[in-house]
Amino acid sequence: MIETLANHLSLASRQRKWDQFLNLVRPQSGESLLDVGVNTTEYSDHDNFLERHYPWPAQITALGVGADFSEFNRRYPTVRTVNGDGTCLPFADREFAIAHSNAVIEHVGSRDRQVAFARELWRVASRGFITTPNRLFPVEVHTRVPLAHLMLSKSQFDALLQRIGKGFAAGDYMNLLSEKELAAVLKEAGIDHYTLIRNRVLGWPMTFTVSWDRSH
Repeated sequence: MIETLANHLSLASRQRKWDQFLNLVRPQSGESLLDVGVNTTEYSDHDNFLERHYPWPAQITALGVGADFSEFNRRYPTVRTVNGDGTCLPFADREFAIAHSNAVIEHVGSRDRQVAFARELWRVASRGFITTPNRLFPVEVHTRVPLAHLMLSKSQFDALLQRIGKGFAAGDYMNLLSEKELAAVLKEAGIDHYTLIRNRVLGWPMTFTVSWDRSH
């Protein structure tokens, strides 16, 4: 039952963020779009939500680090795929109209790498859209474990995850951000004008959406 509820909330969250993307970024036919951090293997019907729903897939460049894109290419044959590191993108300044990244910045590693990741998205596109979970949400969204990530140190929480069979989320798998920490990352990355939306569940921000527009 818990997993069913979590999957329902996850799908609702993806749909909400998709609607925000359409309303805030307003993509148009013919505009190039970079999607950083796609899932090369899909574990649910709402993975790679952008590729599933974007009306102009041939305009998408999908990037993953050390990725095997064979399954992804079968699913999305018109999407261009590139292996690369989101903290050092192999693209020119403003090569794309739009940079998109859903729930990736918390997975890139240290705070310095998170800053580099945000800076690179800002650099390569005129408009940007990123999302990330709220570290202070009572339930850790990747593991569905309540409160422990707030009460324990990082090493203690990692040890707990190993004991309960969720060791995949330990180590550098995720470095979650609070709203204050996210704002600090964006400031250090040089992103000073942006819109931040708190996506709430039962009144508590579960995820954050950040968008910007430098096209004017």
